[in-house]
Amino acid sequence: MGATDRFRRRSRKNAIVKAHVRRFRIGVWGGGRQEATRSPKRGAWVLAAMGIFSLIGATGCGGSIYAITSSSASSKLETAEALGAERYAPYEFWTAKEHLHKAMEEASTADYGDAIKFASTAEEYAEKAIVLAKQAHEGSGR
Repeated sequence: MGATDRFRRRSRKNAIVKAHVRRFRIGVWGGGRQEATRSPKRGAWVLAAMGIFSLIGATGCGGSIYAITSSSASSKLETAEALGAERYAPYEFWTAKEHLHKAMEEASTADYGDAIKFASTAEEYAEKAIVLAKQAHEGSGR
């Protein structure tokens, strides 16, 4: 198969696609020739609305998800601190505290994806610190 055969096939395919596009624009599908039923302004409005909604969806959720996750991690870290996790589970406590601090740094630069990851890690370690501190309290008879 030579280069001219490929060019002919490609040209024929492009011609078919162009014919379909022309038929769609003038509304020939299903019968006689009709005028186009859509106005060009309507298509522009639909495209603009889709662009606006995609921008809002892409940027609007990061901050709120981070706020929920960091708030939960912060409250669990306070609970762990009240139970004495700094003494009974120091690794988990300080890991949670530093991850929460790093999450706050990332959120201050509007890098919410990393901030959410750090905050959820902080929440996990705070839960572990709470469990270990409670176990230590139960073991000592408090």
